[in-house]
Amino acid sequence: MILKNFFLSIFILLNLNSVSYSQINIPDKVKQGIVIDHSSGAVLAEKNSDQKISPASMTKIMTAVIVFDQLKSKKIKLTDQFTVSKKAREATKSGESTMFLVPGDKVSIEDLLRGLIIVSGVDASIVLAEGIAGTEEQFVNLMNEKAKEIKMINTNFSNSSGTFSQTNYSTVRDIALLSSYLINNYIQYYKYFKEKDFAWARTGGNPVKQENRNVLLSMDEGVDGIKTGHLKDSKYSIAVTKKKDNRRIIAVISGLPTMSSRAESSKLLLNSAFNKIDLVKIPYDKDKFRIKIWNGSSSYLDVRGANKDGIFVNLPKNLKNPKIKMELEYEYPLQVPIKKFEKVAVLRIYNNKQLIESEDLFAQKDIAEKNIFFKGIQNINHYIWR
Repeated sequence: MILKNFFLSIFILLNLNSVSYSQINIPDKVKQGIVIDHSSGAVLAEKNSDQKISPASMTKIMTAVIVFDQLKSKKIKLTDQFTVSKKAREATKSGESTMFLVPGDKVSIEDLLRGLIIVSGVDASIVLAEGIAGTEEQFVNLMNEKAKEIKMINTNFSNSSGTFSQTNYSTVRDIALLSSYLINNYIQYYKYFKEKDFAWARTGGNPVKQENRNVLLSMDEGVDGIKTGHLKDSKYSIAVTKKKDNRRIIAVISGLPTMSSRAESSKLLLNSAFNKIDLVKIPYDKDKFRIKIWNGSSSYLDVRGANKDGIFVNLPKNLKNPKIKMELEYEYPLQVPIKKFEKVAVLRIYNNKQLIESEDLFAQKDIAEKNIFFKGIQNINHYIWR
């Protein structure tokens, strides 16, 4: 194993004081919480982040994701209509959120999505589930398959709405992962999560206008989602995100005693992340993110991280005398053939000898073996010049 080292200067406005991630304090009222930087995936603060919770209506984030998948694959259209079943109406218990759907109604998928995301309607979630998969049980299978795909390893869904069930559980870490996946993959449909209210012309009565329960949408213009939740066992919870300039922070918290404490705590965590942590982008310099190849169909291989835009590093603001060093670690020479997007290296980033980031790097093209004649010549060169 050969370590290829290179150095990169990063200029940051400095002050005499330095802070650390630990200074983003998660309030005592929060029983489970996590704050992540969306671009880098770095965890900026966490508390009981892998402790099992009832996700409550945050479950509906996954319900929306399955609907968005169906829309992207053109299996359904926003203008398609689903019929409201008797089960969908009767499943909404007293005190639970509802669109006030009536059995037999035909409702557009777009209205149902707004009823799911903005109103948090239990009835809307069931109508969507039944309309897509035939039954809610079959729809739940799609939810759990998707959870595995995006590596929500401590999650299991048993319904589409988040109503209480011992077998409907997750963690704040998994919900943060789901939230990040949602934002990355469904830009066209993500707009519904920032709508502040929804008026639906229900059957047999005047239009019903209901407000989004995420009050931060009105308190902070940078907040554009995502989903609140509430159950007796998990109390008040929220997956919330804020975008400022080109940076986005996601926070997921659970176990809050009141709606107001949920809003206050999530606002505090989002603002702390923006105020105390800087995001530094390292572009993909071809000279540095390129590996020499022996016995391959190409002499060089470009490598990139999971984020196509660059490597993102989170550093405490006002960091004193930052000295950033990057080490590219890979087996030398790389064994061919190499498949495109195969993991071939690891980038380790240090500040003053302290590891602050580790990023897997992937091949950007296929590399085949050279023919025997050229392979022999290159092997000779390798042993002469290594």
